[in-house]
Amino acid sequence: MIEKPPSTAKLMISNFVRNTTGMIGLAIVFLVVTSSIFAVQISGYDPNMFDGANTSLPPSTTHLMGTDQLGQDVFSRVLYGGRNSILIGVLASFLGNLIGTVLGAIAGYVRGKFDTILIRLSELVMTFPQLVLVLIFVTFLGQGVANVIFIFAITGWMTTFRLVRSEFMSLREEAFVEADRAFGFSSKRIIFRHLLPNTMSPIVVAFTINTAIYIIAEAGLSFLGLGVPVTTPTWGNLLAAAQAPVVVEQYWWLWVFPAAAIVVFVTGVNFIGDGLRDVLDPRSRTQVKEASFGSTLKQKIFGSRKRNA
Repeated sequence: MIEKPPSTAKLMISNFVRNTTGMIGLAIVFLVVTSSIFAVQISGYDPNMFDGANTSLPPSTTHLMGTDQLGQDVFSRVLYGGRNSILIGVLASFLGNLIGTVLGAIAGYVRGKFDTILIRLSELVMTFPQLVLVLIFVTFLGQGVANVIFIFAITGWMTTFRLVRSEFMSLREEAFVEADRAFGFSSKRIIFRHLLPNTMSPIVVAFTINTAIYIIAEAGLSFLGLGVPVTTPTWGNLLAAAQAPVVVEQYWWLWVFPAAAIVVFVTGVNFIGDGLRDVLDPRSRTQVKEASFGSTLKQKIFGSRKRNA
């Protein structure tokens, strides 16, 4: 009796574990997220604690990343600021991808007037630079973590929408979709159970790219004083506090370490996206399945021949 090949989930996990780039990115992201969650325990300082006797100190064994003008420990604030920056990037990217995926899937499969309206809407929104739209919404909605997430989501769904729509327009003409229609499957089932899993690769890539973009965008907005309120620690607010020329020249640790945190985390997210893109590619999964099944079959055949001999 021939053994069944491994399940798709096991193959995906196995492939991702063997993907060097993906594992490096996962390690980086895990380290940064864990450090942000346990910021106080790791640094030993409250990020909001003022110490007038130790202001603007350079990095040392007591304060690994120095202190700011108010005597606050920079290491603790960099770790703690990662909570809000990562939260904004991940949630905004997830919501934007969710909107773009649902609309793109329906528009690409149904076509007709619904598709035309959404295409025109996406083209209209994309004619304006996203930064301009973000600034307009911030002016009306105000500052805050929730507002920034909402603004990024409703101004960043167009790219995912067009990617998913293009994939669905191609897949809807495949033979298996015609077979689904012949069996009487509903459009909802065909879209979300049969077609959507075959478009996960561009969705994952868009999610990782948007996560990195939104973290950088939040830093830019906070630098301009239009993002998260200055009382909320984020990587962007830490950079904004170091925008004075004298700070850049003489107190380099106030901006180097927050900028390094952004670069490291964004690099890790992009590495994970590259690894997941390879793992979620249906063609690569098919090739791996065939190779696994073929190796199992060969072992059975040659093993039986040796026993008979």
